[in-house]
Amino acid sequence: MEITKPAVAGTLESSDCQVMIEEGDGKVEFSLESSVINQYGNQIRKVALETLKNLGVDNAKVTMVDKGALDCTIKARIEAAVYRSVLQTEDLPWGGAIR
Repeated sequence: MEITKPAVAGTLESSDCQVMIEEGDGKVEFSLESSVINQYGNQIRKVALETLKNLGVDNAKVTMVDKGALDCTIKARIEAAVYRSVLQTEDLPWGGAIR
């Protein structure tokens, strides 16, 4: 998918994460701020990058502020931000694009 406009999904509440996505410079740039980065930073990055790959996103700047979100929440927030960014509002394959 080609990111067409900046988009945001999620909140800054406990056990959630906020994902901001915008057009990149030819690659995926991933920035993470997390209250649990020392314990789970590698797993958060892995889940985020796999989710973007599964969605076909290979050119984006992604900024995530994590407040202890579970993997399923991270996937859902990234999915929502990507779909908002490409202006896809109907026939959303929630969960179908990501395994």
